[in-house]
Amino acid sequence: MDLTVLYRGPLASCDYDCPYCPFAKRRDSRAELAADRTALERFAGWAAAQHGDRLSLLFTPWGEGLVRSWYRRTLAELSRLPHIGRVAIQTNLSCRTDWLDAADLSTLALWCTFHPGQTPYDRFLGKTRELADRGARFSVGVVGLPDHLEAARRLRADLPDHVYLWINAAEGHTYTDAEADEWTALDPLFPWSRHPHRSAGLPCRTGESVVSVDGEGTVRRCHFVRAELGNLYDGSYRAALGPRACPLAVCDCHIGYVHLETLPLYDVFAGGVLERIPAAARRPVHAIARPVPGA
Repeated sequence: MDLTVLYRGPLASCDYDCPYCPFAKRRDSRAELAADRTALERFAGWAAAQHGDRLSLLFTPWGEGLVRSWYRRTLAELSRLPHIGRVAIQTNLSCRTDWLDAADLSTLALWCTFHPGQTPYDRFLGKTRELADRGARFSVGVVGLPDHLEAARRLRADLPDHVYLWINAAEGHTYTDAEADEWTALDPLFPWSRHPHRSAGLPCRTGESVVSVDGEGTVRRCHFVRAELGNLYDGSYRAALGPRACPLAVCDCHIGYVHLETLPLYDVFAGGVLERIPAAARRPVHAIARPVPGA
């Protein structure tokens, strides 16, 4: 079985205090960190034992995972397993990069977000250059707030041409066509993010070939639908896997709507769905597919 798993354990602490994030500068206690480590190691043990499956894993912690040694070690170890096709994590890139020396960089990938005002621009850019020098696979992105525009333009100019710069539409923010055009000039795929996607009753890969898992092993179709499919560790989720329509009115997060079967994003991001790297990243901007009106 080919299965994509989005893992989100109890970790909630972050070293940044972004005003648009509810987990900014939250601190986990020692007990909470220990529980997160135990949960992660349990999940990694399960993944390592699934020799009969082909797994793709995306870690989406509420907090920053890569400042914790157990995340760095786990990703490196999982990347070296032959039945794991991709292992990726969302990160603010505040960690060091030398841990990548222990990873298989043909399997591991990073989804990196730059948060202006949280870290010096040159420090973040320097980290991306370290990734590029090591041959790591990664994307870089920015939340599309008006006061982030100049930083995003600067990033696009300074990043290597082959590194995809994505722009997330800011939650609750409405873009005029002129504003959207400015962001689209940096990220030709921004129109996919600009508006929530109608999803009610539409087919989605989540719950069939894509699932989300929490630190207790509870399996759900995705992070945004609370109905449970079973438990990862007793295998009860497997009987619940199958095609099913989305029960929500709209889907407005990339890690959700990328799996909608009514959108062509598996083709757009072929080979890079988890790390948000489009197949056409090395092509001119006009060659990357954009959404059709009303999609």
